[in-house]
Amino acid sequence: MWPNGSAPGPCFRPTNITLEERQLIASPWFAASFCLVGLASNLLALSVLAGARQGGSHARSSFLTFLCGLVLTDFVGLLVTGAIVVAQHAVLFDWRAVDPGCRLCQFMGVVMVFFGLCPLWLGAAMASERYLGITRPFSRPAAASGRRAWATVGLVWTSALALGLLPLLGVGRYTVQYPGSWCFLTLGAQPGDVAFGLLFSLLGGLSVGLSFLLNTISVATLCHVYHGQEAAQQRPRDCEVEMMAQLTGIMVVATICWMPLLVFIAQTVLRSPPAMSPTGQLSRATEQRLLIYLRVATWNQILDPWVYILFRRAVIRRLHPRLGARPRSLSLQPQLTQRPTVQ
Repeated sequence: MWPNGSAPGPCFRPTNITLEERQLIASPWFAASFCLVGLASNLLALSVLAGARQGGSHARSSFLTFLCGLVLTDFVGLLVTGAIVVAQHAVLFDWRAVDPGCRLCQFMGVVMVFFGLCPLWLGAAMASERYLGITRPFSRPAAASGRRAWATVGLVWTSALALGLLPLLGVGRYTVQYPGSWCFLTLGAQPGDVAFGLLFSLLGGLSVGLSFLLNTISVATLCHVYHGQEAAQQRPRDCEVEMMAQLTGIMVVATICWMPLLVFIAQTVLRSPPAMSPTGQLSRATEQRLLIYLRVATWNQILDPWVYILFRRAVIRRLHPRLGARPRSLSLQPQLTQRPTVQ
């Protein structure tokens, strides 16, 4: 229970946890190690991306722009949220005493929503870009692909920030969550809490569903090109298969990491009777499940860069040299008989 003193700010609600329990749950060494591994992974991916962006086709340049936006988002997200959580775990400060006006809590809530939705939306944007590039290769001007990709990344960032600011405008609330080391949307029964919780869950879930649908169509199209009657004349380039492998891996990681949390939020805010008491208290089981699902979701920021690093052609060929071999008959095909490959 938070200590009784002055009138609590809007981000505080009662929680059943003692200082001894917080010390057992909040390990500064685990939090710091988690953040350092994530930051190092994303820095490594950014360095690899910097080298890969030199040269290559317009389509690959556009895809790498989206990847750069995704990795950069994961890096900044880990840096900002990790700094707050590690500091809290290290000193176990009383949030009410440090942040009575709830400004830090509201900032962290906005950051959590922003950096939670951005990877999911960027994944959907990447899936849309590859779907158009594979199924409608001549429908877009290639020269504008890089600018269009950066404009899309900027639109995703702006949209996620706008959604994260809704609780500051009265739609939903950000409150301190169990064990008192982070802030997130409130799983309450008030109309604003329900609306914001459902909006967050539905938008995140729809982006995962859209990614799955478009990636399935894109993979099926590539398989048809590979195994069709004219496969020798229209075999896709290695980079097209590489991009789809990386995008599929990103989608699988996002689904595994985020869907449990998104489903849990929707189920909790729609529960009848309400999961949160009139005083704003959740059961210990609900608070613990929310913490577990949140920790699973944060693994997305660590695994995303490794999907790109490990699913590159150079790594795959080193592990499976036969995958890089091309049929001799294909290499002897006259260039004029080959159809233009997808963008």
